[in-house]
This record gives sequence, C-alpha cells and structure tokens, in this order.
Amino acid sequence: MLYPTDLKYSKSHEWVKMEDGVAVIGISDFAQDALGDVVFVNLPGEGDDVTCGEAFGDVESVKAVSDLVCPVTGTVCAVNEDLLDQPELLNKAPYDAWLIKVENVTDTEELLDAAAYEAFCTEEG
Repeated sequence: MLYPTDLKYSKSHEWVKMEDGVAVIGISDFAQDALGDVVFVNLPGEGDDVTCGEAFGDVESVKAVSDLVCPVTGTVCAVNEDLLDQPELLNKAPYDAWLIKVENVTDTEELLDAAAYEAFCTEEG
C-alpha cells in the first residue's frame, strides 16, 4: 500500500487525520509527485474559516500553481509555519508536512480510505 492507512483522502489529493476532533490536513504523495518541486505555499491564517470543497490556499511548483481544496468545514486553529520558509518539505515528507489544522469541524467531504484512494489514483494515473 502506497498510502498510510490511518489517513483519509479527498479526490483533490489532500489527506486528513482526525486528532481529538481537530482535522490535520496535508497533501498526498500523489499530489506532491504530480506537482514536482514545490517552491511556495500560500496558506490561510489562524482563525480563518475554511469550507469543504473550496480552496483554502495554493501550492506553487516549478510546473504550476494548484489550489488546495479543503476536505472539511471549520476554523483554522494552526498553520504549519515551517512550510512558509521550507515549502520543499511537502516533497520530502508529504505525510509529515501538514498544512493546516482545523477545529469545529462541521462538514466533511466524502473521504476515501487508503485502498480506495490508491485505486482512484491508479485510474487518474
């Protein structure tokens, strides 16, 4: 299995891990591989509201700029400041380099488990 089984995945290639009611969100290995070398990350601020299915920031790589689509609705309670100075961490360790943490989660996208996400990525290939 290519993808950690303790995470859930969106079809826009973000991962979600629930920790005590807080959604930790990052991008999948598939996403970082498709993007290529990440050179800039634009993230919301703490206290900002995010909405399921809507962009909450973007990732710029040597190939393109891609929106980050939020898989949940809630309020940003933490932002990974390390990525602002070291966006390449998304390439090196996409499952350690989370983007934002969201609290007061009220809505979640239909998230896929690791096996379903792997099948989805194979189809998208």
